[in-house]
Amino acid sequence: MRERERALGMCCPVMARLIEAAGPCTWELRADLPPFQTLARAIAHQQLNGVAAESIFSRFKALYAPAPFPEPSAIAKTSDAALRATGLSFAKIRALRDLAEKVSTGIVPTTEELHALENEMIIERLTQVRGIGRWTVEMLLMFQLGRPDILPVDDFGVCNGFRLAYGLKGMPRPRALAEFGLRWAPHRSLASWYLWRASELARAQKLPRAGRAPRVALRLQRAKVAVAKKARRPARRKQTAKKKTRKRPGR
Repeated sequence: MRERERALGMCCPVMARLIEAAGPCTWELRADLPPFQTLARAIAHQQLNGVAAESIFSRFKALYAPAPFPEPSAIAKTSDAALRATGLSFAKIRALRDLAEKVSTGIVPTTEELHALENEMIIERLTQVRGIGRWTVEMLLMFQLGRPDILPVDDFGVCNGFRLAYGLKGMPRPRALAEFGLRWAPHRSLASWYLWRASELARAQKLPRAGRAPRVALRLQRAKVAVAKKARRPARRKQTAKKKTRKRPGR
């Protein structure tokens, strides 16, 4: 890991200062969890804060005690009412059932199979599960499989950390961040970890000065988008008015 940090710092001075300020990476892998358990937990946690989601997930697991975690076949045998009583929404219940089915049919690979597959193939397979998107699979690639070259460009923390560390006036567009991040390869997972730390350093007022910001395409702010839409409305209304006042032939 120390060698990766040095290599990452050598390819980018901003990243070098960020590594120095944040200190050594303390990345912890969760390699012991099977993909079924990892993805089930991700589904339960969607759109909820950590405490509420973990409480629901604990009640879900308690349904199958004394087993530490249910088998996919056990979920298929559990009624919607029992699952709903744990706090899971109907949408999440459908997602869990779909996950269980795709594990049973082999669409979701085993841990051993995952280690043999390329990143994009894993993303393609796992995103077939209802409720599982690319970001969720990228987190699995990074924190369970330990893949070293993942850059989750749709992650808010990564985007915000990039904005802060590099002194941008707004959030980068995902494609622009992906193109800029090519310079961090093959250590983009490590770069992501340090970009997450950038937000923490900023709150503690310990983030190094960024210097001159790179030319990176930024996302349009909501206010600017609203102004642009309003600016287009009068023109459309004028065109509509002209059509209404235009006389038909023969009149």
